[in-house]
Amino acid sequence: MTLDDDLLSIQGVRDLIRRSETALEVLSGWTQQDIDRLVKNVMEACHKKAEYLAKLAVEETGFGKWEDKVLKNNLAGPVLYESIKDMKTVGVIHEDPAARCCEVAVPVGIIAALVPSTNPTSTVIYKSLIALKGANTIIFSPHPNARKSIRTTVELVREALKASGAPEDAVQVIGEPLTMEATSELLKHRKVGLILATGGPAMVKAAYSSGNPAIGVGAGNGPAYIEKSADIKTAVRHIIESKTFDNGTICASEQSIVTEAVIESEVIAELQAQGGYMLPDGDIDRLGKFILRPNGTMNPVIVGKSAEKIAELAGICVPAGTKVLVAKQTEVSHKNGYSREKLCPILAFYVEKNWEACCKRCIELLNNEGIGHTMTIHSKDEKIIREFALKKPVSRLLVNTPGSLGGTGATTSLPPALTLGCGSVGKSSTSDNITPLHLINIRRVAYGVKELADLRGGGNPPRPEFGPSSAGSVSRDQLEAIVRNVLSRLGNQ
Repeated sequence: MTLDDDLLSIQGVRDLIRRSETALEVLSGWTQQDIDRLVKNVMEACHKKAEYLAKLAVEETGFGKWEDKVLKNNLAGPVLYESIKDMKTVGVIHEDPAARCCEVAVPVGIIAALVPSTNPTSTVIYKSLIALKGANTIIFSPHPNARKSIRTTVELVREALKASGAPEDAVQVIGEPLTMEATSELLKHRKVGLILATGGPAMVKAAYSSGNPAIGVGAGNGPAYIEKSADIKTAVRHIIESKTFDNGTICASEQSIVTEAVIESEVIAELQAQGGYMLPDGDIDRLGKFILRPNGTMNPVIVGKSAEKIAELAGICVPAGTKVLVAKQTEVSHKNGYSREKLCPILAFYVEKNWEACCKRCIELLNNEGIGHTMTIHSKDEKIIREFALKKPVSRLLVNTPGSLGGTGATTSLPPALTLGCGSVGKSSTSDNITPLHLINIRRVAYGVKELADLRGGGNPPRPEFGPSSAGSVSRDQLEAIVRNVLSRLGNQ
């Protein structure tokens, strides 16, 4: 009997799950020292091949710059390792003798991981390390357009596992045939403990509707606000460095510049001096129609391409050496591609009368797309920075730093990560940069320290000392009477 591709792929995933279970059982007997040694070995193996994997990813996908992908591979490798190497993730991880409590780390189990085509090799390195650090196993579902580079990275990790005496099947990837049915089977399988979803909105939605616990991330659309007190030259440099890093394929990169009228001319002059090209009206319209497809989604042709290549594809003439295409805008809407996420060196440019209006514009942009993700502010005014921190619906407000590098923890003290939570406002289960601590459950062991009679007032447990009574305060006798009354009512229900 000949099976169709969908049936073959589903059976293939079920086989991966069984092998992953066996590997998980082996890792369950490993100590923290064993796991730490394993994670270090995997990191070092990936670090040695960082350049090779970067070039492979660009060759296969056509996205980004291999030089920048080397840095991303190293962010996911050595930089991440330094951040997590001393984390306690196995066995007893915390004890409180006074409270008679302790905490025990428990692996979430088999992790299903989606991998995007924009960051294929670095995502595999990053997710493998944080999964293994928690003594978990992981199965990758590769993006079809990056299957070669993803599978090559997985094989590299598996070789390091074998050399470390660990089960190779602790890290696996869906093979051929690669179908949507295979990914669906992986996400919905009852043996999967957690889904790590990095990819397009459709994939993230599928992860959250799978019936399994999931950590997913939404689209980014972070504005960069340049406030009048900012060092304009440095602010523009940060924005251009970020937006051109790997040709804008990191979702935390800036998508718009929002600034005040009083410094508009200075900002534009600095943009032009540093390689930004202010598009004339006719070219703004021409490129605007090229950014989105008729169905309202981003045109994949522009993703990860240089500014000069995008201009060529759109039929626009730009000066040689142009780094970023900048379009002055006044409208924010889902139909306006400039006001949405653009994973390439294109920036919208908004000018407002004061910082309060800039604040509202930034919120409008985030509500349009990218709510809960990331934005940046360039300012020396701590009061305004505090106001933005209090009001902006983002999980990361980055101050005086490049968005793509700051959000991922490369130029800030945030945990190094390539999966950035968007919080409940962004329909994500967390607002954190994802670390190994998100991939373990914690079992609490709590000893009894009171008896029921103590709670009812029949015993003489240690009592806190209350300070001198003051007007409007509750005395100790009154407080005990309130507690006895509440417990009495609960007992009668």
